[in-house]
Amino acid sequence: MAVPTYEEFMLPILRLAADGAEHRFGSALERISEQLELTESDRSETLPSGQTRAYNRFCWAISYLQNARLLEKSGRGRFRISPRGREVLSSNLQRIDNQVLAQFPEFLEFKGRRKDASNLSSDPTTSSHAETPEERLEEAYQELRAALAEDILERVLKATPKFFEHLVIDLLVSMGYGGSRTDAAQVVGRAGDGGIDGTIKEDKLGLDVVYIQAKRWENTVGRKEIQSFVGSLDGERAAKGVFITTSTFSAEARDYVCKTSKKVVLIDGAELAQLMMDHGVGVTTVKEFSICRADSDYFEEAE
Repeated sequence: MAVPTYEEFMLPILRLAADGAEHRFGSALERISEQLELTESDRSETLPSGQTRAYNRFCWAISYLQNARLLEKSGRGRFRISPRGREVLSSNLQRIDNQVLAQFPEFLEFKGRRKDASNLSSDPTTSSHAETPEERLEEAYQELRAALAEDILERVLKATPKFFEHLVIDLLVSMGYGGSRTDAAQVVGRAGDGGIDGTIKEDKLGLDVVYIQAKRWENTVGRKEIQSFVGSLDGERAAKGVFITTSTFSAEARDYVCKTSKKVVLIDGAELAQLMMDHGVGVTTVKEFSICRADSDYFEEAE
C-alpha cells in the first residue's frame, strides 16, 4: 500500500498505545509499518529534505494527537496514551482525523481557530489532507521552482547569443569553474554557430581543463552533435567535456555518452534552469522561509 496519510496514522498509533506502556517513536513506527504491511519502498520513500515520508507523517500524527490530549509525552521521543485517548478508543471509531480531534478545545486552540464547530467544514486545516503541513510547504516550493524554471528558460531562449555566452560564463564561475569571471571569459566564447565553444579550468589552479559546447537550441540535440563534440575533445587534448543546450537530448545521444571513454556531462534546458536557480544566476531572492524544530538537546535537562 502507499504511505498512509498522517490522519490515517492516528488510529493505529492510538491502538498501539492502548497497552498503557511507554512507546518510542522509532519502534512504534516500525510496529505500525508491519501492521499496515508497508513495503520497503514505502518505508524508504523520502521527502526533498531527506526525511522519510512515513516518519514525517507519523510524527505529525503524534503531534496532533498530543495537542488534542489523546496522547501524553512521556519523554524525549516517547509517548503514552492518556485517559482521554482511552475514552476515544472505547467509542470504537473506524477513523480518527482532524474532524474528530476538533471536538476538543485544546486542539482548536492549537490550530488557532475559533471554537465554533459550525465553521469547521470550511476550515481547510480540519479537512482531510494526504500531506502534512511540511509536505505541503515543500510541494508548494517545488511548484514555485518549476514555474520559475519555465520563466528562466523562456527568457534564455529569447536572449541573444552574446548574452547566452555571458550566462554560461557566470554559471560556470558560480559553480567553481574557470577561476575568475575574467579568466573564464578569455577561453569561453571563441566562436560558434549561435552557441559557444572553448575550454575552461576545472578548478582555480587549472590542474585540468574542461571543453565546453553550448547550443541555444529549441530542437533536440541528437547523437550526431554529441559524436562531433566527443571527437573535438581529442583535438583539444581534453578528456572531459560539458555540453549545454536550452533544449533536450535524444535517447541515442545520452546512450552514446554512456559508452564513450570520455567523461562528458550533458546539461539540458531543464537542468540548466535548475543550476541557475541553485547557484543564484539570473534570479533574485524575494522571500525566505525557515522551518524550525525544537532542539531536544536544549530541553534535555528540563525533562
